[in-house]
Amino acid sequence: MPRLALVTAIAAAALDDDLVPLLDACARAGITTQVRAWDDPSVAWSRFDAVLLRSPWDYTERLGEFLDWCGHVSTRSHLLNPLPVVRWNTDKHYLAALAERSVPVVATRFVEPDMDPLPTLQAFLAEHPQAAELVVKPSVGAGSRDAQRYSRDQEFAAANHIARLLDADRSAMLQPYLASVDRDGETALMFFEGRFSHAIRKGPLLQRDEGPTEHLFAAEEITARIPGQDELALAERVLAAAAECLHLQAPLTYARVDLIRDDDGSPRLLELELCEPSLFFLHAPGSADRFAALMAGTLHGVPAA
Repeated sequence: MPRLALVTAIAAAALDDDLVPLLDACARAGITTQVRAWDDPSVAWSRFDAVLLRSPWDYTERLGEFLDWCGHVSTRSHLLNPLPVVRWNTDKHYLAALAERSVPVVATRFVEPDMDPLPTLQAFLAEHPQAAELVVKPSVGAGSRDAQRYSRDQEFAAANHIARLLDADRSAMLQPYLASVDRDGETALMFFEGRFSHAIRKGPLLQRDEGPTEHLFAAEEITARIPGQDELALAERVLAAAAECLHLQAPLTYARVDLIRDDDGSPRLLELELCEPSLFFLHAPGSADRFAALMAGTLHGVPAA
């Protein structure tokens, strides 16, 4: 039987709602599966036919170490998704690359460690006079950690947040907070080997006058959702643009496209998750089995039906 490693972090293993349904589905698909922490030095990764990134959610604090580990594993097994994808997707500067390919991305300004926080913030606010609120977050981050929502009149607090990130040699991101998020939430669309599987609605994560979460990730309100045709079309466009950026020759094993609607009601890309996304199997009956069937085909070296 083919052997698959599901990669987590010690702090995240009990928090990954996808693990149990995926383990059960893999067993039904005839895959021998083990859950392993990415930074466990005792693991012999060459013993696995494939290594699937699932919930290594502490990598944002140790990105260099994590990418070195991914490179190590790539020489000993089949890393999913592959190393070039992980390198590109773990830093949200990829949004700029997609915007250059005319993908409608939520307006984003990156603030680099050598920039002055307050003037940069003020220039951003001047560019978006209609934005009553904004979001400050790191370019390398997950689970809404170190992300916070501010009103326009909190520019000094927001600038201090930016400065803390820059002082830690981290790039920051500024985005308008779109009012539709409080009403409609986000739509996350899951794709397996380039095919749409299912979607969920994620309720608003960032609350007014609430600091960044101190947990591994912010608590989420998740429900199943049928995406609009415009959302599905945009998600497919995003994946096509990412394939161009990465010079991909085949669809990725998994992808999650997170969208929100702008003030005109049009969908825009908030994030593209190609490294370690929650796939919300519990909210889509049969989705874990579909994914496991695709994995079985990959592990046996034949295309999935």
